[in-house]
Amino acid sequence: MLGVYAIVGTARYGWNSAHTLLAAAAAVALLVAFVIRQAKAHTPLLPLRIFSARNVTGANLAQLLVIAAAFGFQVTITLYMQRVLGYGAAASGLGLLPTAAVIGTVSLGFSARIAARFGQRAMLSAGLVLIAAALAILTQVPVHASYPAHLLLPLLMFGAGGGLTLPALASLGMSGATPSDAGLASGLFNTTQQTGAALGVAVLSTLAATRTASLHATGAGTAPALAAGYHLAFAAGAGLAVAAIIVTATVLRRTGPVPPPPATAAPADTPYRVSG
Repeated sequence: MLGVYAIVGTARYGWNSAHTLLAAAAAVALLVAFVIRQAKAHTPLLPLRIFSARNVTGANLAQLLVIAAAFGFQVTITLYMQRVLGYGAAASGLGLLPTAAVIGTVSLGFSARIAARFGQRAMLSAGLVLIAAALAILTQVPVHASYPAHLLLPLLMFGAGGGLTLPALASLGMSGATPSDAGLASGLFNTTQQTGAALGVAVLSTLAATRTASLHATGAGTAPALAAGYHLAFAAGAGLAVAAIIVTATVLRRTGPVPPPPATAAPADTPYRVSG
């Protein structure tokens, strides 16, 4: 909470202000104190041994980065459609419907088969590339953009990337945990997701607001200044996705295709009972 408060406050107080630096220092101090406490506690809330599994650590770090980019994207693209293109709230919501539909279609209909053929890490890498590319395209969206010509393609790409990324992260995040640590790994994974969402919205929206304010101060028009701020936010989101790609390539262990379970024949003398 203090970290998010420090980031959001920069729009009013600046990055080098005492307000920002004190809040950020307090957030870091609390995080360090938490780690020290967990290392020494007899029954820690978060046993640090969980981070010895590379796939658990890598998947959580990659998720922190890509969820920050994804949730920041959801906020900034909605604001872009409303404040720059003049869409209403309902139209902006409908504008994001293709992204949600593709995420559901890919994650439920194709991700399992893709993972079975190429492995979870390869599927994750492909999804992150699509997300980074979609955000990079959005940095070039003009002020007077057309939804079919300028927004639909990156929104579909983002949906496809999300549909590949989310199932792969969940599988990789749990794959390195022992059975006794399964609940711990699941709780850590969910906490990382929530933390990434909060930080992503704070960082990307703050960058957009700061950029817009600076352009306003130089006499730029409202729509161009807003568009430039959202472009910066999209660029930052693309950078977060690229960082997640690097984590995937360097930290996560390669996973091969998942073979189908072998068919086993029951012994000839096995009794069968058919119930109606």
